[in-house]
Amino acid sequence: MNVSGDLLWHNSLWDSAALDAKATGAAKFDFAPQLAALGPYVSEADLGICHSEVPFAPPAGPYKNYPMFAAPQEIAPALAATGWDLCTTASNHTMDAGWDGLVRTIEVHRAAGILTAGTYATEEAARTPVIHTTDEGVRIAVISQTYGLNGLPKSKGREWSVELLDADLAIAQARAAKAAGADIVAVHMHAGDEYSSDVNAQQRSFAEAVTASPDVDLVFGQHAHVVQPVDKVNGTWVIYGLGNLIAASGPAKPRTYDGVMVDITFTEQSDGGFEATAAEFAPTFISSMAGGRPARVHLISDALAAGTPLEAEMRASAERTRRTLLSLGVEGLTERA
Repeated sequence: MNVSGDLLWHNSLWDSAALDAKATGAAKFDFAPQLAALGPYVSEADLGICHSEVPFAPPAGPYKNYPMFAAPQEIAPALAATGWDLCTTASNHTMDAGWDGLVRTIEVHRAAGILTAGTYATEEAARTPVIHTTDEGVRIAVISQTYGLNGLPKSKGREWSVELLDADLAIAQARAAKAAGADIVAVHMHAGDEYSSDVNAQQRSFAEAVTASPDVDLVFGQHAHVVQPVDKVNGTWVIYGLGNLIAASGPAKPRTYDGVMVDITFTEQSDGGFEATAAEFAPTFISSMAGGRPARVHLISDALAAGTPLEAEMRASAERTRRTLLSLGVEGLTERA
């Protein structure tokens, strides 16, 4: 299972996709080149999970940047082409485009062949576990919740449409997922203090509560836009914050260009259950659009092996990520060579 950071589609990334479209012959936007370097690593996983933090706009726009996002729909086929199977969608930006945007975001992902977890267009869907079945027949459920909605209300009468952080609810959903046949349950939390690598009290409390349940097998998170530590809580892997996978937050926030992908290996045990037996991290780095050069996400280990003029920046980024991830002294987390 592979998890990664925020997909935070700022306007310069649309401009970058427009540049790439001219080169590839796409009609308007081509987002696939921005993410292409990640494809081999994502595709190696039996389940690749991305985090679509912002809603999609109508087909022809208008597109909106911070603070109320609405991103081009052409992103979705690029996510599928990269190899992601499922995207979590509960975030503080879930309601940026209202109820229509929430539903549209689910539908656009699904039309591209990507499952979603965390937002729901019907009450029945909200009550039904989201389960991905791997090619080997392993059933993996994903639960996604957010700490808040930037002060925006949920759609009236549709309180089930997006889930706010609630450990008791997550545990109940994990239990229901296992009862529905899930072999593994991963819980996603969109939480933390923005631009801080320190784990806050809400994150820590949530992780401690949900990992106390025997039905929860992994906890992972986004939102801080910088990498946060990895730990084991109650014997369960907790990845507090994966940083940004793609974003363009500006030069004032250089650490928002650092990210990480984490691959968790689950092995079937003699009793038929599954246990996380290995964890590997791979630092990523975003190079901004500049001088006619489109933005790109780089898997640092691959970029360094191939040779890159950004070697110094990437090595510094990887060291920041490495130092932060391991800062809580977790054992058993290895780095991709």
